[in-house]
Amino acid sequence: MLKYIIFSHLKLFEMKNIIILILILTAALFSCNKDSSIGINKGSARIIIRLTDAPATYNKITIDIIGAQAIINDSTINLDVHAGIYNLLDFVNGKDTVIIDQQIPFGELSQIRLILGENNSLMIGIESFDLKTPSAQQSGLKLNIHEDFIQGVAYEYIIDFDAARSIVKTGNGKFILKPVLKVFTKAVSGAIEGVISPVKARPLIYAISAQLDSVSTFPDTISGNFMFRGLAVGIYKLKFLPLSPYRDTTLQNIPVNNDVVTKLDTLKFK
Repeated sequence: MLKYIIFSHLKLFEMKNIIILILILTAALFSCNKDSSIGINKGSARIIIRLTDAPATYNKITIDIIGAQAIINDSTINLDVHAGIYNLLDFVNGKDTVIIDQQIPFGELSQIRLILGENNSLMIGIESFDLKTPSAQQSGLKLNIHEDFIQGVAYEYIIDFDAARSIVKTGNGKFILKPVLKVFTKAVSGAIEGVISPVKARPLIYAISAQLDSVSTFPDTISGNFMFRGLAVGIYKLKFLPLSPYRDTTLQNIPVNNDVVTKLDTLKFK
C-alpha cells in the first residue's frame, strides 16, 4: 500500500511539471508572435534611408554604393544597404529611392557613413568620364545625425546628394567626385514645389531662408517642375536666374512648415 501511495505522488508530481512546462512554452510562443507582429523586434529600432538628388546640367551621374555603416552608442555597425550603381538624376524633383531599411539597436545614433566603390561616372552629351573620389573619403561619406533612437520606433531619413556641386573639373580635363550631401528627417522638414514656363528659360533657382542660408536647383527639362526638399521651417524667397533673354525674377514670403509641401502657381518668364 505504501509503495502504491508513493508511486501515485510521483506520478502527480510529474504531471504538474509537464503542465507547468506546457504553460511556459505557450507563453513564450505567444510573446514571440506578439513581438513579430509589429515589425520591430524587442530591443531594436527601425531605420529607413532614402536617396534623392538636386538636378544638374549633366546628362548622367552614376555613383557606386557598396556599403554603409552607422555609429550607435559609440559602436560601429554595418548596415544592409541596397548596393548597386545609381544614376542620381533619376531621383530629382521629389523622387527618391530606398537604400536602407532595417532594424538596428536603439540608443544614440551619432553618424551614418555611405561607402562608395570605384564605378562612378559622369556623362556630358554622349561622352562618358570616370569620377575618382579623394583618398580621404575611402572611409565613407560621413553624415552626422545625433539622435536618440527609441526602442520600437521607426526613423526615416533622406540623403540629398547635390550632384551639381559634387563634380569638380581638374586642370587636365578630368573630373573628381567630391560629394556634397545633407541629411534630413522626412517628418521634421518641409518642401517647396512649383513649375516654370516656358521650359526653355531653364533658370537656376535659389531658395534663400531668412538666415540667408541657400540651396539651389534646376527645373526638369521636360515638365518645368522643380522642388526643394528638406527645408527648415521658416519664410523663404526664391530667386530665379533664367537663360537670356528672359528676365530674373524673385518670389518673396514663401512659408515652409514641417511635413508640408508648399505648392506655388506656375511662374511664367517674359
